[in-house]
Amino acid sequence: MRRTLGTLALASLVSLVLASPMAAHGSSARSSQARKALAWHQTRVGSDQELRGLDAVNGRVAWVSGDEGGVWRSTDGGRHWKDVAPPHSSKLLFRDVEATDRRHALLLAIGTRTASRIYRTSNGGRTWTTTFVNHNKLAFYDCMAMWPGGRVGLAVSDPVHNKFRVIRTTDGGRTWKVLPRRRMPRAKGEFGFAASGTCLVTAGHRRAWIASGGAASRVFRTTDRGRSWSVADSTIPPAKAGGTFGLSFKTTSHGLAVGGDYTKPRKGAHASAYTTNGGRTWHNGGRLGGYRSGVDWVPGAPGVAIAVGTSGSDITKDGGRTWRTFGQGYDSVQCVHGVCWSSGSHGRVGRLLR
Repeated sequence: MRRTLGTLALASLVSLVLASPMAAHGSSARSSQARKALAWHQTRVGSDQELRGLDAVNGRVAWVSGDEGGVWRSTDGGRHWKDVAPPHSSKLLFRDVEATDRRHALLLAIGTRTASRIYRTSNGGRTWTTTFVNHNKLAFYDCMAMWPGGRVGLAVSDPVHNKFRVIRTTDGGRTWKVLPRRRMPRAKGEFGFAASGTCLVTAGHRRAWIASGGAASRVFRTTDRGRSWSVADSTIPPAKAGGTFGLSFKTTSHGLAVGGDYTKPRKGAHASAYTTNGGRTWHNGGRLGGYRSGVDWVPGAPGVAIAVGTSGSDITKDGGRTWRTFGQGYDSVQCVHGVCWSSGSHGRVGRLLR
């Protein structure tokens, strides 16, 4: 579950606060020092798997999931990682993980037919229960997101019969139900990207958004927990392997979108967008350092957010209107009070420290 908990003295993001708009009036030497301070502190989980699933509970507890059935959990700020994968999962693509604490987590595997499934653990990954298995031959689930509290959430599949297919849980992921689609706008040859677990995100207690790409690049939104949806064009151009990949909302009004073309990892023009009215309209954001798959706001630093992609990372200090590239590339990013976490190729996990 995407949320923030408490202020953590350990690994504070002083560099991001110094680089925020409120601190920009300091000396040039101070600004130069802040720019140099931005760097990912990298650890590894002990595997070469691509880690696209990521959920950080706080500065000490985080979960990551991989493309060859791997799941790892850290409870000491990323210094050590414990393999907590479900048994016999090596052929599954785990692209999204949603956690409420060190014990409770949901895990989404993607793919056609029964390869799309959801697992649940309540004991830190010692055991897992399969709570959803897809049996629709046209469905392919991409992302999952929970509202605060971890009881109510959604998962989304690529369009089935020209409409996105959404399932919902109201009991913390123990059971899932396919929602009616009569109030879902028709797709225009688009689909979701299972690239960072953020093609579906939530904010507040009833709102959620779905990002799309392919023949169209749009953002779908609901204000009633998935019962009805509306849609708006994104400013990120569509492409066969491109469009809007990742979303993040710091409030129900202020949101960011990132994407681009996966086959052109260093092309960052028109790869970001922002909204100030809950996604009813989107505005072209600043140029990124390349294609980006994930983005998240930094708590406690107004206007500051981090975007990541395979070719690098970016920071904005003005709500997405401009971006500056720094550091290594990752697939996923999540920021909580005190630290930003990232995950990516070759079993890498990053923490953004001073």
